[in-house]
Amino acid sequence: MVTSWLAPFYSVLLLGRIIAALAHGIFMSVASIIAADVVQPAKRASAISVMFTGLTVATVTGVPLGTFIGQHFSWHWSFIFIAFIGLIGLIANYFLVPDKLPIPGKTDLKGFVRIFKNPPLVIALLITALGYGGTFTAYTYLTPILENLLHFSANAVVVILIVYGLMVAIGNTLGGRFANLNPLNALLNMFIGLALSLFLLFLTLHNQYLGLFAILLMGLFAFMNVPGLQLYIVQLAEKYTPKDTTLASALNISAFNVGITIGSFTGGQVTAHLGIAFTPLFGIIMVILAILLTGYLIKMAHQEKKRPAISSQNTCSVNDN
Repeated sequence: MVTSWLAPFYSVLLLGRIIAALAHGIFMSVASIIAADVVQPAKRASAISVMFTGLTVATVTGVPLGTFIGQHFSWHWSFIFIAFIGLIGLIANYFLVPDKLPIPGKTDLKGFVRIFKNPPLVIALLITALGYGGTFTAYTYLTPILENLLHFSANAVVVILIVYGLMVAIGNTLGGRFANLNPLNALLNMFIGLALSLFLLFLTLHNQYLGLFAILLMGLFAFMNVPGLQLYIVQLAEKYTPKDTTLASALNISAFNVGITIGSFTGGQVTAHLGIAFTPLFGIIMVILAILLTGYLIKMAHQEKKRPAISSQNTCSVNDN
């Protein structure tokens, strides 16, 4: 942020943004593991949801606040403000994060091979990209949807986006609680709810109040899956590649960003060729793919549970003979 603040020309500003992006990915992957480690096992998803709720609130409040600062002072002051907030976070980490936490194994290049050779982990990463990214086909164009299709004023849109952010925070918190015991089954239900909310949005895009209801409902389900997705990838890594838990967590953060890119790009193409009203439909397609992959993982998990029972039955029959 300081680099961006002091940037004399565009290339230095771009470099500052790249450095900030690298820090963001590292922080989110490590922070989710710390959040899961400082609580009881039954509350791991809730702890992750609290962390991501902080990210959500920061995004919802930070974007308009940064815009306000840039408009009334200069864009340099937006970066100064962010750097100051980061300093507060650094101090808080020093005093609040416990010293004696489990230290994950060292990350090496072989960890990538171990992760990408493991089918459940690869499928989980795909689910993250598709299930999380599906929202962004419509969410990326939420302001023009509100203004051009639902005919809300610019001032009303600001208020609606704040309420939307509150719905996201509520959904994130509920998602953590739902995913505490069985994240995979919870994710399946969340994706179904998200697909239905996107379909409702498609049906009501020309009715101001029903459309507004559908948008807020989409906000409730949009990021509800985040704690479960992050917890599940950590659980899979602890089970199949325990040396690579941190790396798997980091790759899942990357999958979130890949999903944003795919969803936003898809929404842009749909808007350009079919119209903005069709963006929810293509989001539904992405979420349905996530539903199918989640169902496949649930089936795999059930098959794994049956194998020991089958083996024990075979052993008994041999002994009987």
